[in-house]
Amino acid sequence: MMVRVALVIPTMDRGGAEKQLCLLANHLPRDSFDVHVVLLTRDGPRSEWLRAAGIPVTLIGKRFKADPSALFRLRRKLKSLRPDIVHTWLFAANSFGRAAARMANVPTIIGSERCVDPWKTEAHFMIDRQLAKCSSAITSNSNGVVDFYASHGISRTLFHVIPNGIMPRGGTDIDRDEACRRLGVDPKRRLILAVGRLWPQKRYRDLIWAAELLATAREDTSLVIVGDGPQRGELLRFRDSVTTPDRVRFCGLRHDVAELLPHADAFWIGSDYEGQSNAVIEAMQAGVPVIASDIPGNRDLVVPNQTGCFFAVGDTADLARQTNQLFDDPSRRAQFKESAIKRIRDQFSVESMVHRHAELYERMKERSGS
Repeated sequence: MMVRVALVIPTMDRGGAEKQLCLLANHLPRDSFDVHVVLLTRDGPRSEWLRAAGIPVTLIGKRFKADPSALFRLRRKLKSLRPDIVHTWLFAANSFGRAAARMANVPTIIGSERCVDPWKTEAHFMIDRQLAKCSSAITSNSNGVVDFYASHGISRTLFHVIPNGIMPRGGTDIDRDEACRRLGVDPKRRLILAVGRLWPQKRYRDLIWAAELLATAREDTSLVIVGDGPQRGELLRFRDSVTTPDRVRFCGLRHDVAELLPHADAFWIGSDYEGQSNAVIEAMQAGVPVIASDIPGNRDLVVPNQTGCFFAVGDTADLARQTNQLFDDPSRRAQFKESAIKRIRDQFSVESMVHRHAELYERMKERSGS
């Protein structure tokens, strides 16, 4: 039974949701699923992977937030594709995509909420609640996301939690000296990595200040922040006002993070909110102890005192203290490494993520009778 699926997402930027959609599209069995990806707003680097795999990608080209012409272009595209299922990802695509799918009489409409979204206003939640009424299901990667949306009036019964998936690690290993050379860090120093977009949600100011506290206490630590974003200039100025480049380094967007991660002594994430962080999953897969802000998305990944530790959001002193204790306890670090690798291997594989989506799609198609 062939199932035709249209996956609708705003962009193909290098974000976590975009990565998961690409993994899903690329690994759904070709003999059972005919997949087409529709980009609502703009193209991006991840599309190259899709097109190389022979997956059709269509750009709608929404020009501004409430662009009505994009809605009608999307409806026209869906009418021509005639999918059994439209699965939309992230707010703009959830809004335009589900509305267009309903206008195009698509038999099964599925939304996807990937993150706790405190930025949303009551108007956003009103749109979410209204469009939930025409949704057969809503996927999420985290129980914390389900709790958040249930608290804003969307029924829990619609949600299907499917954790993010990660590919097995490749065989492109480098040694620690090479990793530190690439990052500009003395190999004798303790290496802490933080990976993500430079914007307020990630609370990089907290990490910078915690790094200065830790380095002052130990004199042997360097935090390296991997990523780029709108806060880069501001964060560099803040770094220069409170610490030094040997204690906190910015190395921009990199494509060798998988090679660098195994040589980190700790991984930090201090976010206000997350859905399910791909960066944390990748760090755990590499066996790096994770010290994370105590928020719902992180709780789905890190098991306290087994694979890592938690600190209260904004508590920079506790982040520094727990990291210091971890660095002084080699047996505990070894336990975290082993447990983290096993947890990701057993519960966060791409195969499991794809299989659970495929089961949902087949069940929804059968239910709709299409």
